[in-house]
Amino acid sequence: MASQPARTHVQTGPEAAAWAERLRVANINPRTGLATDYLNHFNEAVMLLEMVPDMPECAEDFLTWSPLSYAEHFTASNFKARDLAIEAYEKADPNVRAQFDHITDTMTSILTAVGSAMREVEKDTTRVRLAEQATLWVKPLIAACGGIINGGAEADVDTIMAN
Repeated sequence: MASQPARTHVQTGPEAAAWAERLRVANINPRTGLATDYLNHFNEAVMLLEMVPDMPECAEDFLTWSPLSYAEHFTASNFKARDLAIEAYEKADPNVRAQFDHITDTMTSILTAVGSAMREVEKDTTRVRLAEQATLWVKPLIAACGGIINGGAEADVDTIMAN
């Protein structure tokens, strides 16, 4: 799937060029209308999970992580162009956004399920195993999302999702 500029009310001409430039300056990909800043939400959870094997008490820190949608993340963030990021997301190509949302929903499901499981177990060794497995599942999905955000080919997305 070739990436095209994020859909706007004006598809060509100076207004479209000005829109694309606004996105670029704001660190939002003009081709997809998506911003990598949202991945920080998932990177934070992975970072906390990666600490659990060495410091099992960090599982408690991970348990404070809660899922946020794209719009919720930007609304709560200090991202300078947060309103523009939300608007660009809403105007993004529906196919690109659907791929992106599918992967972020999958990551959210994994992290939420791991959090629930960690709350149920008492042994640190079990929490460590949960953290390690979740990290192995989520990190490639973050990379796949980065590819979608940056307008990369979807070549490996199906392969990653199948695993």
